[in-house]
Amino acid sequence: MELREYLRVFRAHWLGIVSITVLGVIAAFGWTLLQPKVYSADASAIVQASVGAVDTGTEVSNAVSGNNLATGRVKTYAVVGVSRPVAERVIAQLGLQISAADLVRQVTVSNAVDTLTLKVTAGASTPEKARALAEAWVGSMSAEVNRIESGDANTKGAVYLTPIDSAVLPEAPSSPNTSLALALGGLVGLAIAIGYGLLRYTLDRRLRTVEQVERETGKAVVGTIPDESALTSENRLLPLDGGDVRLHDGADLHLFGESLRELRTNLQYMDVDNPPRVIVVTSPLPGDGKTTIATNLAVTLASNGQPVVLIDGDLRRPMVDAVFGLPRGAGLSDVLAGRATIADVAQRFGTEQLLVITAGKVPPNPSEMLGSARMRELLDSIAREAVVVIDAPPLIPVTDAAVLAHSADGAIIVSTVGSTTYDALNKALLNLERAGARALGVVLNRVPTRGHGSAYYGYRYQGKHYRQDAPDPAGPRETAPTR
Repeated sequence: MELREYLRVFRAHWLGIVSITVLGVIAAFGWTLLQPKVYSADASAIVQASVGAVDTGTEVSNAVSGNNLATGRVKTYAVVGVSRPVAERVIAQLGLQISAADLVRQVTVSNAVDTLTLKVTAGASTPEKARALAEAWVGSMSAEVNRIESGDANTKGAVYLTPIDSAVLPEAPSSPNTSLALALGGLVGLAIAIGYGLLRYTLDRRLRTVEQVERETGKAVVGTIPDESALTSENRLLPLDGGDVRLHDGADLHLFGESLRELRTNLQYMDVDNPPRVIVVTSPLPGDGKTTIATNLAVTLASNGQPVVLIDGDLRRPMVDAVFGLPRGAGLSDVLAGRATIADVAQRFGTEQLLVITAGKVPPNPSEMLGSARMRELLDSIAREAVVVIDAPPLIPVTDAAVLAHSADGAIIVSTVGSTTYDALNKALLNLERAGARALGVVLNRVPTRGHGSAYYGYRYQGKHYRQDAPDPAGPRETAPTR
């Protein structure tokens, strides 16, 4: 994965990532509330040598020899400081109800590098107990050192321990460390959150980005249609004059119009000398918006001054007549059955450039009728005079679209971002390949323009315009001028 893909994962799942991180912090805070409070008090002592323990003739020599003797013993007495005899003496002195082994765990004895000092840190449930334990421990260590050096706990030997700093009453607990716990909780939560986002990204088989679709299918993405809920209203068509669209509810569909003009341009650039004349518009499964794309593509081509014939090739669930508000009467099936001619069923819409042929009566054998020689002859004859756009059934449930695409210059597969899976899209492409048909490319429909879903997608729509994050391998695209 590239850095850009990681950023998309974060933008797409930022709410979940932030939520999990916050939960990690909350869990850490809850953990600190459940832990017993421990107060720590420090006391210190210094290891010294008796003046009479070394006698080398001079005062300076005596001091040096004494210092060497103390230095040689200090590390040993740091270990002695956490021994059981020291703990037993403290238990007896303070009247504690605890074993020596458990008490030793509450105390640490450390020696600063290149010094003769020993620092005792004692932990207890209250500040008073912590201070008393630290001071008693220093006294017990001193007695144990005397016992080792002279054989009597009350008599100093050649080396002895002198307290130098009494314990101070602690003001705040040393454990649990709330700040550290919250920081660790946040880091652990963030790590889990990032793993969650990457796992969702890895396991998600739905179409998300242009790059992924082209990498997974090997087909170019020739169009990206933004999601616009206003298209579900009664008016689902672009104006034939090519202007911006404003539906009766005031919704601005400028982006939708731009994306259709982009698709029109990409189809023209597929083969500049011989662009496709008969185009089948289909989808892997029902509900991907193929009829909306087919009808508006036809309108967009016609608004550019090209003669266009839109044919409703979905003889199972025809929808073109409803989109254009045309009466349901004779249509394609009647022409193929020989009951009518093209002139009888073609209905002009808007300008001189667009003719619409509805499906007509639903026949009992749609696949055979669409794959007939009469259908191929019909398409060839119309293609000499106009660009033909055919709204075909989905590829996976039935074979109609594959049969039609075999007789056409190719098919556009309309897929829904965030809904269509790669498995469905690849199966649709395989059905085309088995029929010997050509896939002109994939159209990503209902691309989110806002919300977390838009972060997954390779384009960021801004206001009435959009900009591209990276060069598009599908070829030139029409774009709106930037402000």
